[in-house]
Amino acid sequence: MTKRSKVAAFPYIIWIVLFTIIPLTLVFVFAFTDKSLHFTWDNLTNASKYMPVLIKSIYLAVLATVICLVIAYPLAYIMSRKNGNSQRMMVMLVMLPMWMNFLLRTYAWMTILENNGLINTFLQSIGLSKIQMINTQGAVVLGMVYNYLPFMILPLYSIMTKIDNRIIEAAQDLGAGSLHVLRRIIFPLSFPGITTGITMTFVPAVSTFVISGMLGGSNNFLIGDLIEQQFLGNEYNLNYGAATSLLLMIVVLISMGIFNQFDNAELEETLI
Repeated sequence: MTKRSKVAAFPYIIWIVLFTIIPLTLVFVFAFTDKSLHFTWDNLTNASKYMPVLIKSIYLAVLATVICLVIAYPLAYIMSRKNGNSQRMMVMLVMLPMWMNFLLRTYAWMTILENNGLINTFLQSIGLSKIQMINTQGAVVLGMVYNYLPFMILPLYSIMTKIDNRIIEAAQDLGAGSLHVLRRIIFPLSFPGITTGITMTFVPAVSTFVISGMLGGSNNFLIGDLIEQQFLGNEYNLNYGAATSLLLMIVVLISMGIFNQFDNAELEETLI
């Protein structure tokens, strides 16, 4: 590395040290110490008692990620086959909700789903009874899908735009049907976008606390809500919060490792 390269990299090194390495170090220190900074396993032991909450968070995040993938995959393919102007318009429409504040988007869904919200008001106007939608798992999943769907669409779209139409046409000329083209050509070539989209959707979904707090209520308490309570709530226990954050970090790292393994296996199969 030349001297100029070292100078250019210096601000990024400072950024990583200040906002990545030091915070992670503090998380590890607080997770394995008590308030007197003495080593202890009690924080992790207490955090493990909330394993059902962690499992529930993973379940809802996986469900939201699968729904996002089912919606995003055909939409991304359609976008990638359009001409330039249509592609840019559709990308803008996908990104448009992201220009609005995250809290405002979630508040909008509260207005729609609450007991006296838009949907229930409409149902009552046509003579039907109210439906309990707010403070349910379905509302939490809906909020996750709505907020994180662009994170699934955009990676898929960016990969699918690189698939040459001539490859698909050649397969069709050789007698391959639509399902065969999808299974043997489009899906393997788009697999890196799938793994990236899953990672970008699952990671924020499993750690969310705003969506579950606003749309799920106290009956749908997730791991992100637990961490928020420890750091920002009345309990204020940095050591316990750090231990819980460490457990969530381990789950995220394991899931990312699994996604990478699937990505590598699919790539090797495609090359063979």
